This record gives sequence, structure tokens and C-alpha cells, in this order.
Amino acid sequence: MTLVAGVDSSTQACKIVIREAETGALVRQGRAPHPDGTEVDPAAWWTALQAALHEAGGLDDVAAISVGGQQHGMVCLDDDGAVVRPALLWNDTRSARSGTELVAELGGPEAWARAVGSVPLAAFTVTKLRWLAEHEPANAARTATVCLPHDWLSLQLGSADLITDRSDASGTGYWSPATGEWRPDLLRRALGRDAAVPRVLGPADRAGETATGTLIGPGAGDNAAAALGIDARLGDVVVSIGTSGTVFATTAAPTADASAIVAGFASATGDFLPLVCTLNAARVLDAAATMLGVDHARLAELALSAPPGAGGLTLVPYFEGERTPDRPDSTAALHGMQLSNSTPAHLARAAVEGLLCGLADGLDALVEQGVPVERVILVGGGARSDAVRQIAPMIFARPVTVPEAGEYVADGAARQAAWVHTGTLPTWQLADLATFEGEPTSAVRARYAEVRDLTSKRPRFQ
Repeated sequence: MTLVAGVDSSTQACKIVIREAETGALVRQGRAPHPDGTEVDPAAWWTALQAALHEAGGLDDVAAISVGGQQHGMVCLDDDGAVVRPALLWNDTRSARSGTELVAELGGPEAWARAVGSVPLAAFTVTKLRWLAEHEPANAARTATVCLPHDWLSLQLGSADLITDRSDASGTGYWSPATGEWRPDLLRRALGRDAAVPRVLGPADRAGETATGTLIGPGAGDNAAAALGIDARLGDVVVSIGTSGTVFATTAAPTADASAIVAGFASATGDFLPLVCTLNAARVLDAAATMLGVDHARLAELALSAPPGAGGLTLVPYFEGERTPDRPDSTAALHGMQLSNSTPAHLARAAVEGLLCGLADGLDALVEQGVPVERVILVGGGARSDAVRQIAPMIFARPVTVPEAGEYVADGAARQAAWVHTGTLPTWQLADLATFEGEPTSAVRARYAEVRDLTSKRPRFQ
């Protein structure tokens, strides 16, 4: 039996699955936490990876491994390959003003969309490099190489040199999915000087070997790895509710959305992955549960006991600012409180509906970019909520398919590892699927849009 391993180095934890290469059957797994915060010493990721590997039984009998990692994180290395400063993560919004400046300097959002398929927001690596140049010039001067979390972890595992893949490169803001080339001029515009970047591998290229001879795959950004783990096909739209919320689809052609809503990323298979990301997702449920003093199961019960629309109570859930729409300095807002709807059930319903309305806006944005929607697949920790599953088809106005809960980023990385080992992308049977349907509630979407725009600040791009 040939074994392969997949790693998900996410914001909150490192998760590893070891699967049988031909069938995808799970053999063993491991997990270790990451520290909280929006900046992290990469050494913490390596410590967590080693701990998770130990729990999973190690790599001695594993033929190949690939790493899926959180996108955008800025890892700066000096001339000796040492980390210059803690990595700024995707959810660190301090570079929002830097992004605004970069967009204007290149000629506006249309110019960026043409150049790299995306308009850089605070999450993107390129904006973080500008922030570094402005606020920590000594660290910027020490920076000889810039890479991403999964690139750095692959190097620690034993990759022959610093490598990345198309999907993660496409989230930097200085690599073009349409041309498949780095844009060093854009990196230089941000950092103020040249810096080396990783070599971009093809979807099944070998990056090297570990000390024990395990092949290392190119890896992927987390969403691209999840698409591979779910086996998302043309016509599938994946809605993932984790620390962030993402809505993405596999397409045959690149997108370039000058509105900055849809990011034109690349996939882990050689195709493209237009994606909408919200900062606020599963933690909205955490916040609501904390406010009500209940666990998640009880939160779901309360939400399902309230009527659609929560009696006019609307939550715009920008607890951590927001990326889509681009409002990094916004806060959450609860609107429409009356004596009749000031109950735990109504608040729970408003939280679930607010979370889902933000993602539904992302689904609409993909459709506007010409992305076909034949099936909506709901995954992530938030998809385990009964309320989310049952209310989602009402908000999305489409049936929703929910696979059995799993580690889809790690699964996708493992599937890539099998591809690297055998030269053929394996077909693994997905876990059991459940389909949820519901009567569309367009009035809830309309009310949410009204309150969302009521609480908005001045648009970033005019």
C-alpha cells in the first residue's frame, strides 16, 4: 500500500492527513495548534508541523507529501535565508492604506486587474511589502527574498530550492495568472527595491525530497487545495466557512474584476480559481454564541426557531473589519432592534443570516463575472451548523450540497502528493453528500443590503 500525506497549514492550526494513494482511504492523521494573532513567527508553523507529523506517525512509510497553506502571508528572508520579521498574515489589515496608494500609483483598479487579475486589498502580499517599506525600512532593506507560508514550509521539509505553485503565487499581487509570469516591477514598486521570489512549479512537479526520501510536491494555496480535495469541477461553486469565508469556482479562463470583489486566482490543476473572500465567517457564529452564552448546537436551535428575517433584526457582521466589501476599518452593526425581536432566537437568526448574506454577495459577484453555477458545495467548520445548512439555500436561492465534514485542504494536498508520485491525478471517492433545499428569502437579502450600505463608509475606489 502506497501512502501520501497532505498538510493544511491554516491560520489556526496545522492539520495532516495520510491517505492511501490509489483510493484516498484515510490511514492516520495529526493536528497541532498555531498561535493567535495576525502576525506569526514562521518557526511556530514548523514546530506545529513537526508536532502534527509526530501525532500522525511520521513520514517513514510515506511516498510523497504536499503542503497547502494560508494565502498571502508575507514571509521575508535575508541573504542567509533567515526570517527577517514575523510574517504578516492575510487577515492583518494594517496595510489597507498602502494598498490604496499602490492602486492609485499604477493607474487605478483597472490597471491592476489587467496586470495580475486582481485589485490588491490589505490581504495581498504586495500591500504588506509597501507597508514594510514605509514603516520598517530597516527590515525592508534586509529583505532579500519574499515567499509565502507554504513555500517556507516546503523549504523546511527539504525542497531543493525555494518553490511555490501557481495558486499561491496568484495571491501575491505580483504574479499574473493570465501570463504565468512574475511581475518584478510590481514587487519593486511596493518594496522599493528588487527581491528574489520562489520558482513556480507546475501542478504535479517535484520540489525535492525530505531527509528520509519522501517526495515533496509543489503545494498550493489553501482554497486551491480545498478545490482539489473536493474535486470541484466546472460548474461547481464552493462556499467555505472557516476563519475567513470564501466563495470560489474552477474556470477554464482567467478573470479580471476591476471592482476588487472577485480575485482572479489560479487553481492547483492548471486552470483558474476566481474567488471572493470575506474576513468574517465562522467567528461570527463564535461571537453570537459568546454573546448569548450558549454553545454552537444551541445557537443553531435558537436560529432555526426564529422566523426568516429575524423579525427585522439585521446583523452586518464586520467584527474584524471586512475585505469584501473593502472596509478594513468597519465594525459590526446590529440594526432594527425592537422589543419584539430583542430575543436570543432573533439575534441567533440574524447572525446566521448576516454571515450567509455576505457570502451570497460573493456568489452574485462570481455570476457577474460569467462563472456558471450548477452546484453549490458548502464546506468548512461553519458548515457543521444545522442552522447554516438549513438557512443557506434560502439565502443563496439555490440547493446546497454539503459533504461529510473533512479536512479538505489537507485532502487536496494529499491528492496532489499522489499525483506527484504516480504522474496521474487520482480519482478519490468523496464522502457522503447531503443536499438541503429551502424557499428563497429575497427580502432578507434586500434588507441586509440596505443595512450594509447604510453602515458603509466612503468607497475606497472612485
